[in-house]
Amino acid sequence: MTTASAVGIQFPSASDGSRGSSQAGTRIVAAALHPLDPALAEQVLAERQWRRNYPNHIRALVRHALPDPELAVASARAGLDCAWDTLHWADDDGRRPLGEAWRALRTPPLHTLRAAGQGNPRPRACQIPYRGQLLEDDALLRQADDWERRHIIEPSAAAALRRCVANPEWFDLADRTIVLLGAGAEVGPLNMLAYWRANVVAVDRAMPQVWLRAFANVVSGNATLLAPLNGMPGKDADADLARAGVDLLSDAPRLAEWLAGFNRPLDLLSLAYADGERHLRIALAMDWIARAVLDANPASTLSWLATPTDAFVMPAHVARASMRAYDSRSLLPRLLRPTLAAAWQCFHPNVEELHAGPQGREYALADSLVVQQGPNYALAKRVQQWRAVEARARGHRVSLNIAPATTTASVTANPILAAAYAGAHRFGIEVFEPETTRALMAALWVHDLRCDASAANPQTPLAHPWELFTDNACHGGFWACPYLPRTALPFAAAMGWAAGKLS
Repeated sequence: MTTASAVGIQFPSASDGSRGSSQAGTRIVAAALHPLDPALAEQVLAERQWRRNYPNHIRALVRHALPDPELAVASARAGLDCAWDTLHWADDDGRRPLGEAWRALRTPPLHTLRAAGQGNPRPRACQIPYRGQLLEDDALLRQADDWERRHIIEPSAAAALRRCVANPEWFDLADRTIVLLGAGAEVGPLNMLAYWRANVVAVDRAMPQVWLRAFANVVSGNATLLAPLNGMPGKDADADLARAGVDLLSDAPRLAEWLAGFNRPLDLLSLAYADGERHLRIALAMDWIARAVLDANPASTLSWLATPTDAFVMPAHVARASMRAYDSRSLLPRLLRPTLAAAWQCFHPNVEELHAGPQGREYALADSLVVQQGPNYALAKRVQQWRAVEARARGHRVSLNIAPATTTASVTANPILAAAYAGAHRFGIEVFEPETTRALMAALWVHDLRCDASAANPQTPLAHPWELFTDNACHGGFWACPYLPRTALPFAAAMGWAAGKLS
């Protein structure tokens, strides 16, 4: 019999009986590379230093799909298909690929716990807390202008914020049913949705403190909260809260069936995160649910938050700003780079060349990968990008906005990352506080749901599918930085550490 901890989405067993993720990762990336360049795919399969060299292959996925939009979509589909064939569903009936288990599972039903807000019924306006102020209206417009001028957010993101200010009616979400996978995420939008009259379907782990916090947020506002419940709701609210919540890895099929039962379009935002190899498995669990939601109602929408510490393309205007910044760099980096280059790559230029794309567009490679985050993290984020590209190509509205670097609890718990973020401003990178990121990304998501001019709308023409990711990008200055971020952040960490010691 399969143990409870082993039920659900798992990596396949290797020849030695282990369930390591490296073999699965190389297979999936190779499958996505094959439509672009079969020789590169073979190089991935032959890779013996996957955890050290995976960034080279992630960059290849971006670079070699750039000239041809159709190949970019084919690559995304190939990567998804391979991921679904590689990872397994395990239960008492054995193990089988996810693609085989899809639609074949019969699971016990989930029930629904409800709570209604008791606060002011009027929706709040678009507001963003920032450095001790609550920005709205003209103050928010001025801040959007400043972020755009300093290349902290892209012009499209600034334009989206201006539209949000000009259309306050967008923030009455009583007509939407919003599903949050990982509702308790630190940069998730639950706190805002609670005051925008949304119908919020909150999905998170079976932890009473998570649900107590979620219910308190909603009761003080004007939203309606719906949560998955194991068993029928009773008269004892505390007892119900103890039975609320699910495990995405083992309950994805149950969640899919439960959400299909709402019989209406859903706006699905995938937020859940875990450390290490679990992150890729959770990404596939959320992908399972995303597929099911679109199958149940094609008018549903999909959304994710992207990290700036990944590989993308960047538009030519910000690439040229990075090149100009590198040409005018200060004396210290000029002196240190040749001195240290033999032993340690440092102060490498962020952008060295522009690449031709379709319709006469030019792009540069935005390589902000941080090797220490690991291949499973990078591949999990790639799965989300692939699903966004694939779903939009089929005519679904999708939103995948890049969020800025943020001082979340997981970052500040790591002293090296915390120091790097503390010193990042010296290189033109702005690190945001969680409450600012939370409100900023919530506003941009509402914009993508409401505005037909957004790249999220599949009817909006894009020169390349990856313009979905450059649109509304809030990279925090990573793209305009003069230096390849991973070659400057060690110095940022030293400066941040020193500043902390002196303060």
